[in-house]
Amino acid sequence: MIKVNFEPKVDIEKTTEVLKEIAHDKMGGWFDLPRKFDMGEFARIKEAAKKIQEESEYLVCIGIGGSYLGHRAIIEALHPHSETKIIYAGNSLSRRELERALEKVGDHDFSVNVISKSGTTLEPAVAFGEFKKKLIEKYGEQEAYSRIYATTDKKQGALHDEAEACGYAKFVVPDNVGGRYSVLTAVGLLPLAVAGVDVDKLLEGAADAAENAIEPATKYAWMRYGLGHKGYDTEVFASFEPSTMYFNEWLKQLFGESEGKGRQGIFPASVVYSTDLHSMGQFMQDGRRNLFETIIDFPTDEMNAKVVQAVRVAHLDGGIPVLDIEVPSYDEQGFGELIYFFELACAISAKLFGVNPFDQPGVETYKNELKKLMS
Repeated sequence: MIKVNFEPKVDIEKTTEVLKEIAHDKMGGWFDLPRKFDMGEFARIKEAAKKIQEESEYLVCIGIGGSYLGHRAIIEALHPHSETKIIYAGNSLSRRELERALEKVGDHDFSVNVISKSGTTLEPAVAFGEFKKKLIEKYGEQEAYSRIYATTDKKQGALHDEAEACGYAKFVVPDNVGGRYSVLTAVGLLPLAVAGVDVDKLLEGAADAAENAIEPATKYAWMRYGLGHKGYDTEVFASFEPSTMYFNEWLKQLFGESEGKGRQGIFPASVVYSTDLHSMGQFMQDGRRNLFETIIDFPTDEMNAKVVQAVRVAHLDGGIPVLDIEVPSYDEQGFGELIYFFELACAISAKLFGVNPFDQPGVETYKNELKKLMS
């Protein structure tokens, strides 16, 4: 079970009210998801993953933001074994990156998992067009379509309609689960299963956290809220495993998009120690004291454990509030627990700051401006 090393003042009545709001929110479907997952959909996901593994050397995952960060974080961290390798595309508009992905696939056998609720987000739409063309050129239209897996809206949208018309295998992005909270849906589970991650254990970990992580998640949320009101406006997530870099990126999206509204929220940043002690270490020790540090403490070897201890003592002495989140294991179970813990803590924290954890109006503003320029 995840543990925290701090005891903030918690308003039980307010917490109960917030948890009820989250559970009944129209976008709160992730709250009970680990305990109520559609097992028919889960079986289809594992069946599709097996088919992809049997016929493809690469699976190209096309998506941006919450459509790729969560599952990439777990794959990079656990480095599971699978003959089918994951390639990512559609997470930027860089032509160079897209061409590199196309070149990496080359003449190898491949399949595509395009992940988009609407199908109209520009970055994945551009990449999907290129890879669909490559599939058709290599296999012909009929087989090409059998190698496309669309994770999208259940009933509507451009990608949903195309999948229906062309016969792509289709998986659902639940209406009541937003992108950054969707790791434990088909959005994350299909590429994770293809990559060789034990998705059963991942869901078991999340289900365990749904039962046992409410108390530590609540403490963490109230600690952030208290620090925010004392002028600590930046949180630095600190990991001591280089392979968790993308997990840090998912955390930054989760907290940034959930809290950063109405001139509210704590700015999320991240470091990976001990590497970043030789770059950001000086600022952390002696820079502005507007930040606090959250150590994600995985089980580690003796040498790394001493680094964790040294950082904790040095930064506390330097005037930085240091929060410890102790993760029980560095495996699917542990990451399942950790994902649910942070989703819950983030939602509670955003509610305490008085903002909606589940929308992202600022992102929509950028999209609208881009549409004007592209028109």
